[in-house]
Amino acid sequence: MNLEIENLSKRYPNGVQALKDVNLVVRPGMFGLLGPNGAGKSTLMRTLATLQEADSGSVRLGAIDVLRQADEVRRVLGYLPQEFGLYPKVTAAALLDHLARLKGFHDGKLRQATVEALLRKTNLWEVRKRALGTFSGGMKQRFGIAQALLGNPKLIIVDEPTAGLDPEERVRFHNLLAEISESVIVILSTHIVGDVADLCDQMAILLKGEVRLAAEPMRAVAGLNGRIWEKTVAREELAPLSAAHAVVSTRLVGGRTRVRVLADGAPAAGFAPASPDLEDVYFGVLRGLALDRKAA
Repeated sequence: MNLEIENLSKRYPNGVQALKDVNLVVRPGMFGLLGPNGAGKSTLMRTLATLQEADSGSVRLGAIDVLRQADEVRRVLGYLPQEFGLYPKVTAAALLDHLARLKGFHDGKLRQATVEALLRKTNLWEVRKRALGTFSGGMKQRFGIAQALLGNPKLIIVDEPTAGLDPEERVRFHNLLAEISESVIVILSTHIVGDVADLCDQMAILLKGEVRLAAEPMRAVAGLNGRIWEKTVAREELAPLSAAHAVVSTRLVGGRTRVRVLADGAPAAGFAPASPDLEDVYFGVLRGLALDRKAA
């Protein structure tokens, strides 16, 4: 079952074009949706989750018309928004049981078994009787995934799930998402390039409501082999260098600026070849650089 998005557009009453002719095909597995704040990611996620309407276009999840069959979509949807409310004095087990009831689990034994299985899957069984208000950020995110998995969804949407997590929780959450995505479509909306590099075999970069790149991350990175060059420069050298070359990114290292440049050959004296990564792809797209060698 694929998710097929065709010519999806959305303009808000204030005139902001949040989505413009978005076309994507998402197959089962982990799909990374990258873009800066304001790129349209959350608008696209809310539209797919049937929380708002599009102006035009179509979205199909297998045989389901997502824009016209909201109830059918919700039966097979798991959703973890960027911010979701929890009752701080309620235990994890009690709230998940309540949410399971709302999801249609009316048989008590089945509901109990489902809640236990999900709490174990998300490594929350040992803390099931603790109030949610005492949970760490990572534990709350894992609870969010537990509720999103109720009902064996075919499509799971997670919006900025690792923002604010410490490194250990981030790794734990990555492992959980990777396990989940083996059999369903998981759309990971984020501005953290490393999350997509670690998890996803499909991706798209959204900018100003438009898809600027849709590709397999490894192939997109491989397309930059031999074309990324690096040099550490003083601050006063940065402006003239940026004017003369296609700068992909800059980063402070030891008080000096490390510059990465896109070029088919050594751009200037002192530049050394560098191994490309997904950040080069991402920042290159955001800066409007010609990443395709044929277009360069």
